[in-house]
Amino acid sequence: MADPIAQDPLSLTERRKAQTQLEIARCAAELFSERGAAGVTAEDVATAAGISLRTFYRYFRTKEEAIMPLLSGGVADWIADLAATEPGVPAALALENSARRALSREDDFSVESLRLSLGLLRAVPGDPALLSVWLRVVHDTEEALVSVLGDLMGPEADPVDVRLMAVAGNTAMRMAVQTWAGTGDGNADGNRVASPADIAVRCIRTLTAGLTPRSRPRVRPDVRPRS
Repeated sequence: MADPIAQDPLSLTERRKAQTQLEIARCAAELFSERGAAGVTAEDVATAAGISLRTFYRYFRTKEEAIMPLLSGGVADWIADLAATEPGVPAALALENSARRALSREDDFSVESLRLSLGLLRAVPGDPALLSVWLRVVHDTEEALVSVLGDLMGPEADPVDVRLMAVAGNTAMRMAVQTWAGTGDGNADGNRVASPADIAVRCIRTLTAGLTPRSRPRVRPDVRPRS
């Protein structure tokens, strides 16, 4: 039987490093959510993660950057799920389905990660450094979506339409988690609000309603006047 570790594209060292980074990220998110980023030091994060401050700085340059693995990890899972869409499924529907699955997972790890991410996002608006990290995640997500949706929509798809579809999907997911984060425990004025998955699907449908993908525009040959 083939060794499953040998088939893993990541080495054991790389996987251990990724796991350590995620553990640090989860500790940072918990502390930032409770105290706000201004009330937390890199040493606080290191202590919570059970590592030395020197080890912390081997992985991250700043305390704010420590949250990146938590935010980007969820995005990577969503993008991978979207990339696995069966051929022929319209891009907008593929975005809907993948967004709903990404925001509706019920395993303990996913539920806890979503809880930490939402708590963290409540701290983002008041902290420029955290906001900078969040905007980097948003930017990288759009570029990843352009790549995946370009494959799903096919080589004849207009690049502008591919980009628009990526912007729609990215914006929908961003609005979903930010809206949900802004409702605290999920209630607004005593009324139950929609789930992140429902918000994302609603946004995708609205943002893609007028988008009808077209074929790549043909480049007109250079027509020169006769002499």
